[in-house]
Amino acid sequence: MSHPAYDSLTRTWTRLHRFSHLQAMAGWDSSAMMPPKGNGARADAMAEMDALLHRTLTDAALGPLLERADDEPLDDAQRANLREMRREWRSATALPEALVQRQALAGAHCEHAWRSQRPANDWRGFLANFREVLQLVREESARRADATGLRPYDALMDCFEPGMTGAQVDRLFGDLQQWLPGLVRTVIDRQGSEPVPAPRGPFAKAAQRELSLELMALLGFDFEAGRLDESAHPFSGGVPEDVRLTTRYTEDDFLQSLMGTVHETGHARYEQNLPRDWLGQPLGQARSMGIHESQSLSFEMQLGRSRAFAGLLAPRLVARFGAQPAFEPDTLYRLLTRVERSMVRVDADELTYPAHVMLRYRIERGLIEGDIEAEDIPAQWDEGMASLLGVDTRGNYRDGCMQDVHWGAGMFGYFPCYTLGAMYAAQWFAAIRRQFVDLDQRIAQADLAPAFDWLREHIWLQGSRWSTAELVQRASGGPLDPLHFRRHLEARYLD
Repeated sequence: MSHPAYDSLTRTWTRLHRFSHLQAMAGWDSSAMMPPKGNGARADAMAEMDALLHRTLTDAALGPLLERADDEPLDDAQRANLREMRREWRSATALPEALVQRQALAGAHCEHAWRSQRPANDWRGFLANFREVLQLVREESARRADATGLRPYDALMDCFEPGMTGAQVDRLFGDLQQWLPGLVRTVIDRQGSEPVPAPRGPFAKAAQRELSLELMALLGFDFEAGRLDESAHPFSGGVPEDVRLTTRYTEDDFLQSLMGTVHETGHARYEQNLPRDWLGQPLGQARSMGIHESQSLSFEMQLGRSRAFAGLLAPRLVARFGAQPAFEPDTLYRLLTRVERSMVRVDADELTYPAHVMLRYRIERGLIEGDIEAEDIPAQWDEGMASLLGVDTRGNYRDGCMQDVHWGAGMFGYFPCYTLGAMYAAQWFAAIRRQFVDLDQRIAQADLAPAFDWLREHIWLQGSRWSTAELVQRASGGPLDPLHFRRHLEARYLD
């Protein structure tokens, strides 16, 4: 059957994918390999690429093509692809090219300066750059709100988690706040009477890297379609054909880099297993950032910190670092599930992590909606950390409000995805355990296929075929329900 308008659109999106491939590689290089003096030129080049992508996606010919394609004889998958094309087109046409380019330059400048300002605890220096980033993001949110009819913050969040609103997040996070603080107190009190021997270092970085690569192989990472490197902030990037992961090593703590690698491998396996027949098309992309985070947290939290996985990890630690009490399987599991109130989100345990996300959500929503200004962030941060976690961050900007790269890079609306991802992951594993009642025994025997096969069939190969709500319903048999997350945490930390 003939569908010339639709075919023309697919060719445009293939071009966009190829441009994005180059942009992703340049972005990875700027974080992992680029010398500091290359930042100015790279920022200009990245801004130029942002403008090129935006220009391609807002071409005047696309609107009429999208309308004509609606009347062509498309099958269900093609219609889903067309739906996603239209969503991306509407998102792009909400913003003028000049704003896109200004945001790219301001974000790159602020993020690069942040790399040295954070270690120096230089809030004043960061603020000077961040004011421009915030002003541009507010302009973006207003334009997106006008184009979509959403509230300004919801319009930003929709870029990362389509269909999710602040009202829904308030409901989900409100449920968490009802029971999570009490669970944290109970578990910390219980673990306080059960001391665990700390691992004795130092742990050579070379050995940590070898261990990371070994675990990536165990977790099914395709090394012919990706690689592992080192950066200041662990991340996963690239494209399905070439996924780039990074982690960071410290010789006094191997768990940070190791679990960071496991986390990023979850992101990578999602990308590497997206539907190849739709490569380069919107339907072949990851559904949302919350779903993406559900994959990294399926690997790190549901699998990587389970008792069964600790049994797989223990002999590998002994082989790399030598035997010691901390590497006994039961002790290692207790280390992996140790709960502590801490300042830094990326180092937080599974139980306190949502509090870090709720704080950021509260602040960034206030910034976008105009309830607070950039200068107010430290006071808001200090109050929130004290009330949510009982942690004093006053004067410590480095491990306080400057610890994350997101805001400096202009990424607002992203933070809720982390805890939404934890909820999704718990719901996936509730479904997996219904199908495989012997899941833990199989993991203990290094048979991870039940989990991976389920994720591949229900999440990875689905790409963006369905809306997020429909994907959750089809995969797990019900809508997103925070009860699964609560049951998972109570089973792990109280039983």
